[in-house]
Amino acid sequence: MDSIFIRNMQFYGYHGVYPEETVLGQRFLVSIMMYADLKGASVQDDLSLTVNYAEVYNIVKTIVEGTPFKLLESVAERVVGAVLTDFPILSRVVVRIEKPGAPIAGVFSDVGVEIDRSRRVAKEGYLCKN
Repeated sequence: MDSIFIRNMQFYGYHGVYPEETVLGQRFLVSIMMYADLKGASVQDDLSLTVNYAEVYNIVKTIVEGTPFKLLESVAERVVGAVLTDFPILSRVVVRIEKPGAPIAGVFSDVGVEIDRSRRVAKEGYLCKN
């Protein structure tokens, strides 16, 4: 399986369990790996046979900077669902969201979640829709 990725997109959002997170907001880093058979796109040199990075970026930006969620798991699930829905060529999507400024009393570089979903799971209705 071939892959397309965008690493460490940075957004400012208002996700979190604590009230100050939803008021002050914070930075989120998002990376996405997308899996598909890209042979047709590579042979024909045709963007319509692959995934447009700019469109994926805009989907992620809209979700991460949009409606606040308490859990990163919810944000990641929404991103995966939207990308799988908008790009039928994809068979699998992995989204990693890091929260470097999480309100934890301690020394750490970041916390986060990684969600891995396949087209089969999407058809069974486990994914959030836009």
